[in-house]
Amino acid sequence: MTPKIISPVIHQDEVANQCKELATFITRYTDGKGDGFHKTAIDELEFQRESSVSTHLHGVCSPTLAILVQGKKEALLGEEIYRYSAAQYLVVSVDLPLSAFIVEATPEQPYLGFKLNLDPRQLCDIITAQSGAIASSKKHSTRGLFVSTADVSLLDCALRLTKLLHTPQDIPMLAPLIIREIYYRLLIGEQGEAVRQIATSGSNMQRIAEVLKLIKASFTQPMRVEDLAEQAKMSPSSFHHHFKAVTSMSPLQYQKQLKLLEARRLMLAENADATNAAYQVGYESPSQFSREYSRMFGAPPIRDIERLRTA
Repeated sequence: MTPKIISPVIHQDEVANQCKELATFITRYTDGKGDGFHKTAIDELEFQRESSVSTHLHGVCSPTLAILVQGKKEALLGEEIYRYSAAQYLVVSVDLPLSAFIVEATPEQPYLGFKLNLDPRQLCDIITAQSGAIASSKKHSTRGLFVSTADVSLLDCALRLTKLLHTPQDIPMLAPLIIREIYYRLLIGEQGEAVRQIATSGSNMQRIAEVLKLIKASFTQPMRVEDLAEQAKMSPSSFHHHFKAVTSMSPLQYQKQLKLLEARRLMLAENADATNAAYQVGYESPSQFSREYSRMFGAPPIRDIERLRTA
């Protein structure tokens, strides 16, 4: 019997059609609501719509699956640039400070994204239930962010979850099942190791993730790397190695980015002046704050905030 050959062109066509269908639904739910993130009746699910390439997004991203449905985007982690476009997805598995740039979007063809907040505890449950089928590694740390190409199975899950918004009475029963299937698809996908790491009890990546939460909770306070290493049950040199492997930056660089992001929020949302914002996030030198702020955001504090308010 001659084996059946499945053409990759058919697969690509199917993926393209799934993206178009998903784009139709996201457009329907975001039309007339403006640019930005839009919550849905499913707590974990949000849609993003942007009609301009001038959008610069800076913030701390929690564990997330983001499927790019239409347009193109770049994510900046430290000095690393991740580029992705339609039918590709980004997964963030730990809390990371990111900058994102929409590089392809128009009012007629807006950038459209499907964003699902991930719960590492649910991933852990699936790994435990499927311990024989889903191998895990505790030794090696992988980057807490990756970009990959979506397959038919993952996009089918995204479509079925989105379609539930048509029948809200079905959401409480069916949404958790579909979300669980999405987790499973990520775990068995080509980047499954990076997803498994965060949910594997005792893994180096999970220990780094716990330290990231500690830094986030008290990022304005002085920080000793030796104390963080002890918290992670690692030697200082091992801790520094694994921390950089997961986040692409050192602990002090990570803390600095959190400080600058919070200072920007204080100036933008609470009308704090630059000096006051600098002191609130732990800077003793306003000039040092201005230098580091300009390096991260591309302009001094006052000019950057004015630009954001007039954008």
